[in-house]
Amino acid sequence: MHPLPLTLTMGDPAGIGGELSVRAWLARRDGHPFVALDDPDRLAAIAERLGLDVPIRPVNSLAQGGASFAAALPVLPVRLAAPPIPGQPDPANAPAVIAAIERATKLTLAGESAAVVTNPIHKSTLTGTGFAYPGHTEFLAALTGAPLPVMMLASPDLRVVPITVHASLRRMLDMITAERIVAVTRVTIAALRHHWGIARPRVAIAGLNPHAGEDGTMGEEEVTIIAPAIAQLRAEGHDVTGPFAADSMFTPEARARYDVAMGMYHDQALIPLKTLDMHHGVNTTLGLPIIRTSPDHGTAFNIAGTGTANPTSLIAAIDLAAELATRPR
Repeated sequence: MHPLPLTLTMGDPAGIGGELSVRAWLARRDGHPFVALDDPDRLAAIAERLGLDVPIRPVNSLAQGGASFAAALPVLPVRLAAPPIPGQPDPANAPAVIAAIERATKLTLAGESAAVVTNPIHKSTLTGTGFAYPGHTEFLAALTGAPLPVMMLASPDLRVVPITVHASLRRMLDMITAERIVAVTRVTIAALRHHWGIARPRVAIAGLNPHAGEDGTMGEEEVTIIAPAIAQLRAEGHDVTGPFAADSMFTPEARARYDVAMGMYHDQALIPLKTLDMHHGVNTTLGLPIIRTSPDHGTAFNIAGTGTANPTSLIAAIDLAAELATRPR
């Protein structure tokens, strides 16, 4: 019996996703099987161009792909409309990129796949064809009916969750409310219990302003919004502390005191993790009825086709997806 395979989406065909996929198979062919939802001709051409011994095997089902994984990279075909050119995203291929995500999600919801692993997409290329979502997180929530998707990035040394994600700084300020902080933190705590097996997660919440507002002298959001949210979470019995000054809550001593750090906005949370360990960071969407992971980087059009893409983050995403899928809950 083979374990239930993971599904791996193509990402933007002009980016580094194809190279990452073939390199990940080389590194993990003895590990948990995954099936690429991609154009098999594209992947075969990438492997040949890079001189990598990666046999490509089109399959008709995930079960067939799981059984053949040790001998070849199994591919459930999603055909591209136009030949991809490295570094030059083509809107003609956007429908295939979207279809790969939709099909991977559907197969996982149906129990045919253990989890979804996504290669990086290029949002502006997709939005130009009518794609109405800021990114994977929001699209997967719509596909699965999840009311509140939460983005967590995790590495061996740190887990971080931004309260607001794909929004400008100006818009982010209006989005930060006590209700949102409470809701996102609840989803995070539930996921750490359910998937990571942490019975009582320790949560540290960052302030918004310099020095966490310094008692209102540098901003009032800590007093009027963040502290009340923390008080509510603590009243519910959760181990939540803060608000902390963001410039000092990511030192080794501080990180030892919590299981996850909640940042108020995207860069406040993600810069520390990517600085500590860019290559082993994994993007995980919490609050979905399925497991979804992704590398913590983008399409890297600037190096696409050069053979220099580092597959470490994708391999870490595959490993984490397999671990979460097989871990008792």
